[in-house]
Parts: sequence; structure tokens; C-alpha cells
Amino acid sequence: MLKKEQNDLLTQTGPGTPLGELFRRYWLPVMLSRELPAPGCEPVRVKLLSERLLAIRDEEDNIGLIDEFCAHRGVSLWFGRYDEKGQGGGIRCPYHGWKYAADGQCLDVPSEAEDSGFRSRIKLTSYPLVERGGILWTYMGPPEHQPPLPEYEFAMVPDAQRFVSKRIQENNWLQALEGGIDSSHVSWLHRDSLKSDPLFKGAAGNQYNLKDLRPVFEVVDTDTGLLVGVRRNADDDSYYWRITPWLMPCFTMVPPRGDHPVHGHFWVPIDDENCWAWSFDYHAGRALTEGEVQAMEDGKGIHVRYVPGTFRPLQNKENDYLMDREAQKSGRTFSGIEGIGMQDASLQESMGPIQDRTKEHLTSTDNGIVKMRRALMKAVKALAEEGAAPPGTHPSAHHVRSAAVILPRDQHFKDAAAEALTAQPGRPHASV
Repeated sequence: MLKKEQNDLLTQTGPGTPLGELFRRYWLPVMLSRELPAPGCEPVRVKLLSERLLAIRDEEDNIGLIDEFCAHRGVSLWFGRYDEKGQGGGIRCPYHGWKYAADGQCLDVPSEAEDSGFRSRIKLTSYPLVERGGILWTYMGPPEHQPPLPEYEFAMVPDAQRFVSKRIQENNWLQALEGGIDSSHVSWLHRDSLKSDPLFKGAAGNQYNLKDLRPVFEVVDTDTGLLVGVRRNADDDSYYWRITPWLMPCFTMVPPRGDHPVHGHFWVPIDDENCWAWSFDYHAGRALTEGEVQAMEDGKGIHVRYVPGTFRPLQNKENDYLMDREAQKSGRTFSGIEGIGMQDASLQESMGPIQDRTKEHLTSTDNGIVKMRRALMKAVKALAEEGAAPPGTHPSAHHVRSAAVILPRDQHFKDAAAEALTAQPGRPHASV
């Protein structure tokens, strides 16, 4: 279990917090590209790491992430309007006409003389927005430490090979991440989905998840995070390994199943009691089929259905996640909740907005969670006390894969699966 001060350290990410400063050194997913589709489109309110921001794409096609509030009287710029094309871009506050560029610089204060220099001294907090892989990414740290753009494999494949979604999850980011690292719950919580979900069923490896309910965890530290290896008995002389990479601070990739697309997540703090659960599917060797894309849009696999017009899941705590006790009793779903994504979210939200880890009792299957917490605390301390660069900010760290393999019992996954755990453009994941 953690001490209270450790739990606070790992769950607080607002401006000036030690973990918040660590998060701000990485490129983070902010929005789906389609949320800001064209010049002059409606601005979008964004809350990230407890900062209230506004994403804009003005009539000149300049995009940026700026402080939501005008520097004059604090009006939300979401109510603002763009100047017409040819007038220098930017967004105007509707209250008194102050105008801001996509980088936050004040361009015009109509009440002040142009030669007064007043406007040049006004600049809103701003962060870059960069489009890659169907996502708009931002970097919120010191400009002098901004790393090159992210190169996660799912974001580099052709569009036809990728599907990305996001949803609001009403709990602290850490308990969501911990669920992404914890592979032992699959044999229980998701056992029926392995048989029925179109994005999971039919994989030969599923039988090992269902037969061996006592997996053994072997966790390997890397320079950029962890490799969480989970082995289950396969044949007499072999193990079935499912290997999950965790990259600092909040990236996980689910090991593959058969020839299904590979799943993964980012768990990005909105504030200390809510997070964005980003979910991606991709196949490195082929385009996604129409059936696969339709299943994802229908909320299958790790994706969800939404309350119309929002990114809030249709199944949520107000309606008890549409829990079906009859389905639970009959065995159609182990928890009574439909869908892998919401099976996870419902239980993680049930812990409360911020789990009290001073009361937990961990076991050997929680080794990945324990090592992840230690790695985060070590990186936070090194950044705060020594100014040490956080691990894994360079895009070379992103060239990693998850894997599902069967290995002889005398071979350790770290060495035997080394090639399978490295991104190989055009080649499918190692899968069972």
C-alpha cells in the first residue's frame, strides 16, 4: 500500500505539482482531428491537467491551444468570433473586441492606440497543437525542452489501418492506468467477452486465459517504462506469454489476439478526479475491415457508445452502467456490464474519484502496478530535485509493441520475444 503523501504525489497533476510537471514534458493527445475539422470551425473547450483551455482553428487555418479566458475581464473566448480570412487570423472576445492569435499573442485592443505598445505586452498562456494519426497533440512544458513529435506505431500507419476514440472517465487517471497494466483481471472480468466480442473472439490464445486463472507476472524495467510479462500454462513444455508495454507517463498497449487489430490506450488527466481514456486499434499489416470498423463504432472491444453529442459513455454511473443482473446470473457477462471498455470503467469509477491506496492489499499479480508507481516516483523526484530529463520523451521510445507468444518454459520473454516487442512497419504483431 502507499502512504497518503505518495498517493497524493501520484494523483495530482495540476499546474505546479511534481507529477504535473512530469506530464508536461511529453506530447499528450488532446483532441480527435475531426473535432477541429476546418478553418473557421467552432472553437472547442479543453480541460487538461486542470488547465481550462480553448482549441481554435481560425479562418487562416492557424491552430492553437490557448487560455480559455480573455486577459481583459476574464470572459470565456469560446463565445468569441474569428476575423474574416485576410484579416490576420485570430479570435476576438465578444465583450470588448480584444483579439488573440493562435499562439495567444494579443493582436488588437480596439480601445487603445495602435502605437501604445499595450497589446504587445498581452499574451495568453498557449501550447502548440500538432496533427498526427487522427489526433491533435500538445506539449505543455518548457519550450526549450520540447521533444520531437510522437512516433507511436498506431499513429504512423495509413489511416485505413487505424481507429481512434476517446471517452470521459470519472475517476483519477492513475486507477485507469493501473487497470491497463493489470492483466490478471482479464480471466475474470472479461472472460465472457473473450468468447463473444467480435474484436476478441476466436483467437487461439483465449483458451489459455480461460484455463489458467493463476497467471505469473514477471515485470522488466526498461529505460522508458516497463514490460509487464504475464505467463500462463500452455502445453506441457511451454508458456503462453502476454506482454504489455507501459511507456511513461500514461501509454499502454494490449497484447494482440489472433489476427484481430491491436488495442492500446492513453490515460490523460483532465483534472484530479477525471481523465480522458484514449483508445486506439490498428493493424500493422493490413487495412481494418468494414466489419471491424463498424464494431468499433458500435462500442465493441475497448470502445464505447456515447451519450449523443458528447464523449460521455452511454453507460455511466447515473444509470448504473445499464447493469443487467440477469445477464450476470446467466453468465452472459461476468459483471453484468456490457462491453470491455465499460466493464473496466465501471469498476474503476466505483473506487471513487481518487482511490485511497493506504487501504489496499496487493498481491504478486500487482507487481506491474508496484513497479510502475516506483518508476513514476523516481522520475518525478529526479526532475524536481536534479532537473533530470524524464524517461521516454524522445520518439525512439515509441517504437515498441505488445506481443502474445508461446515460448519454451526455459526461455524468458525479455530475450526470446525481443524482436516481437519492437515495431516493424508493415509486419503484423506476434500473436496467438
